[in-house]
Order: sequence, then C-alpha cells, then structure tokens
Amino acid sequence: QVQLVESGGGVVQAGGSLRLSCTTSGRTFSNYVVGWFRQAAGKGREFVAGISWSGSRTAYADSVKDRFTISKDKSTETAYLQMNTLKPEDTAVYYCAGQTSLYAVGNFEYEYSYWGQGTQVTVSS
Repeated sequence: QVQLVESGGGVVQAGGSLRLSCTTSGRTFSNYVVGWFRQAAGKGREFVAGISWSGSRTAYADSVKDRFTISKDKSTETAYLQMNTLKPEDTAVYYCAGQTSLYAVGNFEYEYSYWGQGTQVTVSS
C-alpha cells in the first residue's frame, strides 16, 4: 500500500518562506507524477504545482508562479515544495498527491490516486 506523508508546515509571517516535504513508502518516487494541492478553510481543493516523473517538466498555478518551486530528489525519495514570499492568502492545508500512470503533469484532483494527510500552512499578516 502506498502512503504519502507531508511535513514542513507551520506558521510564518507574510514575506517569509517554508519548504514542504513529501515522502513515500512502498514504492519509489521516481515513477510518480507528484502534485501539490491546497485547501483553504471553506474552499475547495486547488492545484498548486506539479512535477513529471522524470522531473523535467513542472507546472504551477498562476497564483504561485515565480514564488513556489516544486522539485524531486530521487536519491532520498522525497518531493519538495519551496514556498517563498508567502502571502496570507497562501494559508491552507497543503496536500501531496502522486500518480504512477500519468505521463504529463496533471492539475486535477481526479488524476491522482495517492494522497497524503495534509500539512497546515498559516501565513500571518
């Protein structure tokens, strides 16, 4: 059974940075398309960023482009979301998602089969 575990969330002031990590058990991450999604209180889950299984292609939501960076480290079986210049509107629960059958980066929830439990990110103004 595949399990994804996020870490790295917390409370940060506006303008600050956080790095989220996502690890997997059971299968190697090198075969995964990995996506990061987030869900703010009272809102639906939205796509944030994604990276192809090879790591050569990435995609970002317009709201985080040029501030967030997604990456994969195959040697440690970890995916990362580096978040810089954080804004209060980035406050949400962030979820890591994985899929082994995608060949392109997906930006819809239904494209991903494996999900982590989420990690809270709170940005204070």
